[in-house]
Amino acid sequence: MSGSSIGRAFRVTTAGESHGPANVVIVDGCPPGIALSVEDLRADLQRRRPGQSRLVSQRQEEDEPEILSGVFEGRTTGTPIAVLVRNTDARSKDYDEIWELYRPGHADYTYDAKYGLRDPRGGGRSSARETVSRVAAGAIAKRVLAEAFGGRVTGYVKQIGDVVAHVEDPSAIDESRVERLPDGTPNLVRCPDPEAAARMVALVDAVRRDLDSIGGVAEVVATGVPAGLGEPVFDRLKADLGKALFSIPAVMGVETGSGFACATMRGSAHNDVFLPARQAPSAGQVPVLATETNRHGGMLGGISSGMPIVMRAAVKPTSSLARPQSSANVRGQAVTLRTKGRHDPCLLPRFVPVAEAMVALVLADHWLRWQGQRGHGRP
Repeated sequence: MSGSSIGRAFRVTTAGESHGPANVVIVDGCPPGIALSVEDLRADLQRRRPGQSRLVSQRQEEDEPEILSGVFEGRTTGTPIAVLVRNTDARSKDYDEIWELYRPGHADYTYDAKYGLRDPRGGGRSSARETVSRVAAGAIAKRVLAEAFGGRVTGYVKQIGDVVAHVEDPSAIDESRVERLPDGTPNLVRCPDPEAAARMVALVDAVRRDLDSIGGVAEVVATGVPAGLGEPVFDRLKADLGKALFSIPAVMGVETGSGFACATMRGSAHNDVFLPARQAPSAGQVPVLATETNRHGGMLGGISSGMPIVMRAAVKPTSSLARPQSSANVRGQAVTLRTKGRHDPCLLPRFVPVAEAMVALVLADHWLRWQGQRGHGRP
């Protein structure tokens, strides 16, 4: 009953807990010859790590990756890649008082119900600390996509609380606009709309001072993806991407393209009109087409259309609060608790690289599956 692996051709398995010695990921199926270094992994891990600003958890983890196998002289060998990321700043004593308590919004109760025991230190396996392994694997997947077809996956914060960013063209957003503000200073909330970003920072600061937390929405865009990726009917690209995003802790909803806005639209307004091909296809080939708009979010019938893949994930407020909350203990008795430890007042800034990673993993997997169906070397 394993639930710690994802993918078929590009298979990723993670292990580790929040307060264990380390987190580890094994990536099996990565093609040989892909340029890969520790620095490729480090870049995204630094975007995910705690302690990077006042708006996130102050747990001080370096998140330095160690590549244990599968890479030789800077290139993948085709054998399983193992990456280890050590935990160096766990403070398990912060959880001494809640070993027998069920924290609201956490998986304490459900883990007990399933396994009959749990690791209460920082949430154990249910902690968002587990996502460090996903980000390491996602960095590898991004290298595969870049070398295979020039693919790029970019995420950013679309909304925090009632502050919504204005993004005219999601496909035009690159990492530079997500990581830095126009004046060159760090973009603490990873929102490409500078005016909205400033209001988001002020909101998160206010929530933090109130010993509370706030949720929001992240948008992820994959560009350069060719038409043809996806497996009807149960492994549709949209279905696998949805599962991947829903597997991230704190995700409460996922949209593609127009999302729930389609519920109020007519078909004549929602359909994306195909544009004439820029050049005639070769004999026996399918023309390369684009659509005038992209309300379908880059997927039709669960198969990529060649347009940018656009997805959004709604992320709940952090469940760990320093303010008093009512709950119950393992004996079913009423209790009041305050959660100690170092927690994010808003998950969105550190959520972005995790969401990018999960989208990249699915795209790499479906790319390799498509190559197996159509033959290697097809663009």
